[in-house]
Amino acid sequence: MLIDFENLPDDSRVWVYQANRKLSDDEVAEITELTNDFLTKWTAHGAELEAGLEIKYNRFIVIGLNQANASASGCSIDASVHFIQSLQEKFDVDLLDKMNVTFYSGEYIAYKPLADFRKMAKEKSVSKNTVVFNNLVNTKAEYLENWEVPATESWHNRFLS
Repeated sequence: MLIDFENLPDDSRVWVYQANRKLSDDEVAEITELTNDFLTKWTAHGAELEAGLEIKYNRFIVIGLNQANASASGCSIDASVHFIQSLQEKFDVDLLDKMNVTFYSGEYIAYKPLADFRKMAKEKSVSKNTVVFNNLVNTKAEYLENWEVPATESWHNRFLS
């Protein structure tokens, strides 16, 4: 069952998929339509899942799931990953590579392989105050409060001296 992301409870589970490039407005519109269609039909052991979608900065697909009524099962999580894989193929974009870092570079959002981010940290091109996107958040509350944070408040801190 599709609901507005804003109406999901704060303890809802979230998955953040970052794109390796900025998506066009047309792509965002189509991805929104396809994802809403998927979420409308998403089930776990026959039970409807109450889920919502948010696309941020034409770069992040955020799916939230209210687990109060029904939790995601292994099969339903597999279905969501297969759906994300279909988006990757259709739009020629990488959404599942967790070994990349997205962060603000001035007013722009940069996307770099982890190795490049480490190198930038050593060269002081990024600092403890660089705002990074912590895609490891697990709940809507964490997403709202701890997703865009200075690198010192994220797992990225280990690369900064």
